[in-house]
Amino acid sequence: MTDPGARGIRVGRSLVPAEDLEWRFSGSGGPGGQHANTSNTRVEVRLDVSACAHLGPRQRERLLTRLGPVVRVVVSDERSQARNRDLALRRLEARLEEALRVETPRRPTRPTAASVERRLEDKRIRSARKRGRRDAGE
Repeated sequence: MTDPGARGIRVGRSLVPAEDLEWRFSGSGGPGGQHANTSNTRVEVRLDVSACAHLGPRQRERLLTRLGPVVRVVVSDERSQARNRDLALRRLEARLEEALRVETPRRPTRPTAASVERRLEDKRIRSARKRGRRDAGE
């Protein structure tokens, strides 16, 4: 099986090489018997955004303001270190992609004449219904 982080990760149009990623491995907490006590399956991957030379200046600025100088992802979902490494890379890519997404500003629009008429008609019906309850109760 090839190393999931050997090629690096894609950030927008840039490719951040594997050398810029910092990996740490430790034992997962919780139950699991002898396997959990001997295997370092918990994976932590870190990307130092401020020191990464493979990001463009606008990408770096946006990531620094939205995520901070270091982006960290910890995964201990699976019993295999290789699967946890793959999950960590995918989650890191998704987190960076989400931070780089540019929201398009909403342009306010006026309601259509038909929608205004529907709203007023609903109000008339509701008002008549309540008026009918009031007259019947008195």
